[in-house]
Amino acid sequence: MKYLAACTLVPVLFFAFQDLGSKYAGMDWLTYDYVAWLLMIAPVLMLVLFFRNRELIRNPRIGANFSQTIRIVAAMYLFWNIIGALGYSWLAVIPMLSCLTILVADRQLKKQART
Repeated sequence: MKYLAACTLVPVLFFAFQDLGSKYAGMDWLTYDYVAWLLMIAPVLMLVLFFRNRELIRNPRIGANFSQTIRIVAAMYLFWNIIGALGYSWLAVIPMLSCLTILVADRQLKKQART
């Protein structure tokens, strides 16, 4: 859960500091490029984390919070990467696919665990 929290919070905090830093402190070195790349890298790292911890999803007693949290975060990043793909770079398609993979594979793993 610590790694998932890091994948979730680091891009969000960078985005907040970029916005506040550029508006009030004049930090020109922290541009939107840094934030955009973190928003595109985080879903790929979450996909690796998802596949390394498949057993948490298969066993709902152990990993109910992990499954729920990673689905919520994947949906959030899917939304931001759709915006990123349209406005920033077509490379955001790769994290979009990572988010979709997490959302679909989570459901499939739960179906397999029930049977």
